[in-house]
Amino acid sequence: MYLVPLYFVPGPFVLYFAMIKFPVPDDSCEYFDKEHETMTREQIETLQVERLRETVQRCMNNPIYKQRLEEAGVTPESINSVADIRRIPFTTKADLRDNYPFGLSCVPLRECVRLHSSSGTTGNPTVILHTQNDLDEWANQVARNLWMVGLRPDDVFQNSSGYGMFTGGLGFQYGAERLGMLTVPAAAGNSLRQIKFMKDFGTTALHAVPSYVTRLYEVMQEQGVDPRRDTKLKVLAIGAEPHSEEQRQRIQNMLGVKAYNSFGMSEMCGPGVGFECKEQNGLHFWEDYYIVEIVDPETLEPVPDGEIGELVLTSIKREAMPLLRYRTRDLTRVLGRTCPCGRNHVRIDRMKGRSDDMMVLRGVNIFPIQIEKILMNFKELASNYLITLTTDQENDNMTVEVELEELFTDDYGRLESLRKEVTRQLKDEILLTPIVKLVPKGTLPVSEGKAVRVVDKRTVYQ
Repeated sequence: MYLVPLYFVPGPFVLYFAMIKFPVPDDSCEYFDKEHETMTREQIETLQVERLRETVQRCMNNPIYKQRLEEAGVTPESINSVADIRRIPFTTKADLRDNYPFGLSCVPLRECVRLHSSSGTTGNPTVILHTQNDLDEWANQVARNLWMVGLRPDDVFQNSSGYGMFTGGLGFQYGAERLGMLTVPAAAGNSLRQIKFMKDFGTTALHAVPSYVTRLYEVMQEQGVDPRRDTKLKVLAIGAEPHSEEQRQRIQNMLGVKAYNSFGMSEMCGPGVGFECKEQNGLHFWEDYYIVEIVDPETLEPVPDGEIGELVLTSIKREAMPLLRYRTRDLTRVLGRTCPCGRNHVRIDRMKGRSDDMMVLRGVNIFPIQIEKILMNFKELASNYLITLTTDQENDNMTVEVELEELFTDDYGRLESLRKEVTRQLKDEILLTPIVKLVPKGTLPVSEGKAVRVVDKRTVYQ
C-alpha cells in the first residue's frame, strides 16, 4: 500500500492523497480483481453512471470540452443512466490532432508523469497524457487480462513489442510486473535473439503482433527449433493488427499454444482495454473503466447487439486526458453480456477492420480481413500476403499475392488448380474477381511491426 496524489486544488497549497492498494491474489483465485470482474450487469451500470458523472465533471476543467458539454446541455447532474451518454458529442482523432499537443488535457501539466503518441505520419501525432494514477490503473487492467488466461507470478513473460512511444511495450511490461511475473523486455525484432531468450529464460508467455508470430515460427523452422519441444511457451497475447480466426488457429497449431486476442489503443491507455478469457468467445471490455457503444458509421446511431458497427469508447476512470465518446473507427459487434467464465463485462467480437481501412473497388466495400479469412483456409498457402490496388484504362483492379507454404512450381497443373480455387473462393467472398498470384515463400516483404497488407496504386481520374 502506498500514497498516490489524486488532485491539486488551486489556491492554498493542498495536495490530496489516497491510499491505493493493488494486491496480487492467491494463485488459486480465478480473478485478479474479483470485486470488479464479477459485478452483475446492474452493478456495472450503476458504477458507470457514477464514474461518467465524475468524468463529465473532470472534463469541465478543459475549455474545449466545457464549451461542447454546455452547448449540448450536459452537466454531471443530468447523467441519470448510461443511455444519457448519447447526449454527449463525439470526440475524434481530428480533435486530438487539431488541439496538439495538450489541448484536451484536464489536469495541469505538472500532474502528468508520462505521455505516449502516435507516429504522426499523416499530420500531427495524437498525444495522450498520463498521471501516476492513470499508469497504475493501466497496469492493473493489463494484469487483470493476463491473470484471466491463467498466467501467474511463477510464469516468465516475454514482450516483443517496441518500447517508447508505442504503448504495447511499456503497457504490457508494467502489467506483467504488476502481476508479479519475471519479465523479458525483448522489444521488437531480432528473431534469433527472441528465440534464444525463450529457450534460455524459460519463457512461458509471449506478446506479439500476429504477423510477427508467423515470422518467428519461420525462423524457428530455419534454426531447427521445435517450439513444443525446445520452449516452454503456453500462452500468446496477440493484437495490434486485425486478424482472422483462421490466422489465430494457424498460430496456435504452429506453436502449440493458446493465443488470446488483445485490444488496446493509445487514446484509451494502450493494451488492457479488452482481452479474451479462457473461453476464447470474444473480448471482455472492462466496463468499470470504459463505456462501450457500437454505432452505425454513417448515421452514428446505435446498432443492435450482434450487428457490426463502429466501436465508440468513453474512458471513465482517467485523470489526465479522459475522452468522451471517442470514435475508434474499428468495426466490430457485441457478442454478449454474460460469459461462462463468470464475468459479465460486455463481450466484443475481434476487430473486423477499420471503417477508414475499407477498400472501395468498383462500388464494392471490401476489408482486408475478408481476404485473409479465405487465404488461411488453404494449407498450401503461407501467412504472408499483399493486396495491391491498381488502375488499368480507368478500371480498378485488385491483385492478391500470397506466398506458398511449400515450393511446388514444377507441378504446373497443381499450382494452377490451386490458384483457380483461391480465386473462386475470393470471388464468392468479395463479389469481385481478383488477380491471384502464388509466389515462393520469402518473396513478399515482411515487417517486425504491424504488417502492411494493402498498397493502393490507383490513379484518380478527373
